[in-house]
Amino acid sequence: MALDGKLLARAKAALEEKRKLAEDLFERKVLRVYAVAPQVRALDSEIRATMTALVRAALTPDGESQIAEIRSRNILLQEQRRRELLQAGFPVDYLDDDYICPDCRDTGYSGTKICSCLMNLYKEEQKKSLSNLFKLGDETFDSFDLSYYDDASTLDADPSARKSMEIIYDTCVEYARKFGEKSVNLFFNGNPGLGKTFLSACIAHVVADNGYSVVYDMSSTIFSKFEEVRFSRSDDTEEARNETKRYLDCDLLILDDLGTEMTTAFTISVLYDIINSRLMTGKKTIISSNLSLNELRHRYSEQIMSRIEGDYQLLTFRGSDIRLKKRNAFLEQT
Repeated sequence: MALDGKLLARAKAALEEKRKLAEDLFERKVLRVYAVAPQVRALDSEIRATMTALVRAALTPDGESQIAEIRSRNILLQEQRRRELLQAGFPVDYLDDDYICPDCRDTGYSGTKICSCLMNLYKEEQKKSLSNLFKLGDETFDSFDLSYYDDASTLDADPSARKSMEIIYDTCVEYARKFGEKSVNLFFNGNPGLGKTFLSACIAHVVADNGYSVVYDMSSTIFSKFEEVRFSRSDDTEEARNETKRYLDCDLLILDDLGTEMTTAFTISVLYDIINSRLMTGKKTIISSNLSLNELRHRYSEQIMSRIEGDYQLLTFRGSDIRLKKRNAFLEQT
């Protein structure tokens, strides 16, 4: 499982901001107590002095005899502090260390492992980065409606569009649930408006929630980023370079609408490099296209088609344009 460095940096920045806000709140609480009960300030100073003395005694060869006395003094001061807080109307734990996350003490790491608090912030950043994919906010498997697909059988004995989509739906659910190193690559093709992007978003939701790095982009945007890195004469290409690295390194890349870009020798070369590089490193990819395999074969190289047909599971979406059906239903109601 590879975390996206760009998103992890954003998550760490968000955690640091939360930590600073918590520290500011604590400082205000301290000043409030000191204003009402100034004797607590003096006690805090004495308590810190006992802690310093305890460390000094521990480092002194003959300091062991002093340790018990210093600890007793510290306990008495702590008890006196609690009484002062209560008399001033504050809870005894009002000035205790109040971490946002007690497990990692707001460091983001528990030992050498990333803490759940930082991972949750990372997942939030992951969802923000996929905002172009999550356009409606309801892209979940539970909200996928198979009733929009025709249940009538065709004359040539092929299964109905609904039956075909039931198989595709089940495949996508299982793919998202079990996503990992042994997962296959997927190739969605079919006419526009049949749910290719929607099911891609459903998969992205589940895979990202399980902690994997997911990057989604339109094919035209992906190719333009590589073009910016390759042909730009400006030194200001760091952002584009970082994006192309994300395309190659993420656990799951969703390359949407292949075939809508202007096809050139350069885009064909980039597409081959993306597919081949991710196959070589074991990274998983979902590609969607409105083009048939024959149309793709005429547009791209035989090397690309060989890898798609040999290393991707092909899922062909069937039916009538769902967006058009929804629009017509809306117009009938108004």
